Amino acid sequence: QVQLVESGGGLVLAGGSLRLSCSASGIVFSNFDMGWYRQAPGNQRELVATISSFHRTYYPNSVLGRFTISRDNAKKTVSLDINSLKPEDTAVYYCNAVDRRGQEDYWGEGILVTVSS
Repeated sequence: QVQLVESGGGLVLAGGSLRLSCSASGIVFSNFDMGWYRQAPGNQRELVATISSFHRTYYPNSVLGRFTISRDNAKKTVSLDINSLKPEDTAVYYCNAVDRRGQEDYWGEGILVTVSS
């Protein structure tokens, strides 16, 4: 019933930009903290951005300045804008939704971003 569906991935050249989007259904979207994670081959899944229900954002230093997360509560979507793509950004990117009070945690299936030089 709950679904998070990512879109916008693909093959891009280093230095380019793209936007990933995640469309949510089956949840009261505005109550959830949203995030993007990624997992590269051989690596742990890592957090790349979060945006809370109060629109507070967080980025780890590894992506700070290049990644921007945003949300549209009316459309029930969360987006990740990535600039100055690097080959090391190549990964499967996952959309995540968390209701901290209710301890609900949902994940999308993931979408592949491949950055080539």
